[in-house]
Amino acid sequence: MNQRSQASLPLDGIKVLDLTLARAGPTCVRHLADWGADVIKIEPPATDREEAVGNRHGFDFQNLHRNKRAMRLNLKDPIGHATFMRLARDADVIVENMRAEVKHRLKVSYDDVRAVNPRIVYGSISGFGQSGPYGKRAGVDQIAQGMGGLMSITGLPGQGPVRVGIPIADLTAGNLLALGIMMALFERTRTGTGRWVHTSLLEAQIFMLDFQASRWLISGEIAPQAGNDHPTGIPTGVFPTSDGHINIAASSARMFERLCDAIGRPEWKDKPEWKNQKGRSADRKAINAAIGEITKHKPAEHWIELFEGAGIPCGPIYTIDQVFADPQVRHLGIATPMHRPGLGDTEVVASPINMSGLSREVRLPTPEAGAHTDEVLRAAGYSETDIGAMRQKGVI
Repeated sequence: MNQRSQASLPLDGIKVLDLTLARAGPTCVRHLADWGADVIKIEPPATDREEAVGNRHGFDFQNLHRNKRAMRLNLKDPIGHATFMRLARDADVIVENMRAEVKHRLKVSYDDVRAVNPRIVYGSISGFGQSGPYGKRAGVDQIAQGMGGLMSITGLPGQGPVRVGIPIADLTAGNLLALGIMMALFERTRTGTGRWVHTSLLEAQIFMLDFQASRWLISGEIAPQAGNDHPTGIPTGVFPTSDGHINIAASSARMFERLCDAIGRPEWKDKPEWKNQKGRSADRKAINAAIGEITKHKPAEHWIELFEGAGIPCGPIYTIDQVFADPQVRHLGIATPMHRPGLGDTEVVASPINMSGLSREVRLPTPEAGAHTDEVLRAAGYSETDIGAMRQKGVI
């Protein structure tokens, strides 16, 4: 769909300069792009290292960079730097996830931009923070998962550290930065000035420990690996069926009593050692084994229907293809179509945010490198002669 034919979106009129690479930064910018911001993705001129950004036509890049325009610009060249600063004067937001010192070396840091545009909201993601003993280190998701404690509590008891199957530190940092940018933009409506908003993979990962972090900070407990069992709510976990497995969450006393009745074991409610959460926690293995001995004799669909009727949270355990075949997932429209000229139609993951009266459909397909360079420069006041000269010099 043409961007200008879309009904007004919440971020219409917000201009974003996107200097991000990899995943954490693009995750942030994707929120802004999906909800109407005019995002200009700035990439260096073509080089032999073009594929450093990944396969541009592959599933990952296509899903991360829709609803953007793209231009090429060499920030290391004085003319390219001057061009960036000219664009920055009229921008609302800049987002970058370079190593902390790189933006200073390129002279595109918050202080550099604020000098020409005090209204700028400047968003940054780093591996470990903008300063401190690790401030200059490069960081990636799995390193943050390890240093942030997540790998120590993921996996089966005694298994050793296990990474989560998605880049959760990257994704969370991007989500949090988008939230921070929104708050800074909201504040700017009152103050007229912007802010530097930044987070890191390490901070985001520790934040996502949530109750496991407070469990240590407040109660002094170091969480162990619990596998598929909930660390504190019992019984909650994965149970066998005759055709696979299901998740069951009967963690409260009331839920446990309903479970006992539903599976035909009302006598379990009267067992002294299973009467309260402390007792069920101590006897977790025996409870899980007893439930599994019953659930393994009938298919998942039988148990899901039974437990749903009893008001007990439960659900199937899907492979990714099964996720997108589920009727509720189809109803939610989380897989949204994207038409790519010359590449054909595909689907990408829609924004998970729903706003009344607004569509989440893709307005602009993921752009080719430099597809909008001339368009952006013309809008910034550059003549065709200027643009031709910049291209000849390798600036764009």
